[in-house]
Amino acid sequence: MSGPARRGLGAAPAAASEVPDVLGPDLRVVFCGINPGFVSAAAAAHFANPRNDFWRLLHAAGFTPRLLRPDEQFEVLGFGIGLTNAAYRTTKGSGDLRRADFAGSSERLERLARELRPDLIAFVGKEAYRGAYGERPALGLQKRQLGETRLFVLPSTSPANAAVPYDERLRWFRKLSRASG
Repeated sequence: MSGPARRGLGAAPAAASEVPDVLGPDLRVVFCGINPGFVSAAAAAHFANPRNDFWRLLHAAGFTPRLLRPDEQFEVLGFGIGLTNAAYRTTKGSGDLRRADFAGSSERLERLARELRPDLIAFVGKEAYRGAYGERPALGLQKRQLGETRLFVLPSTSPANAAVPYDERLRWFRKLSRASG
């Protein structure tokens, strides 16, 4: 892929997702989801399920001046935001992922941090972080860093995460916004 979307930063499997990484240098935050679901793969866009709160939370927390649609995902680069996934394989749900789906994920994220120098990588859900690093994180800023890049864990924005209310998710997105300046 040419232009600002970069896929050359990692070991994407041969059957990589149709959802492209949206990345560029010196970003404020790179949001790292766990993996694309069927709706996102069909739309070739991150967080495309209309019941997923990601785009609403991004706007409500002040990351974007207006509510973006998933098909406008490349516009986030202009706001200092990038998008990627910990695993590329498309599944019905994250419970269908296997350890092998995350092979090379931590190394790819380390390369991304080294080459693109984002201030933060924000994992959208504890399972995205656990998939990459094999550890169960708490929400918020992590002790682990990738060089100068700080790591932050948000609650999942998936409709499957109905146990965490919207207001609680928004609180964490606002904490991330403050942490990213």
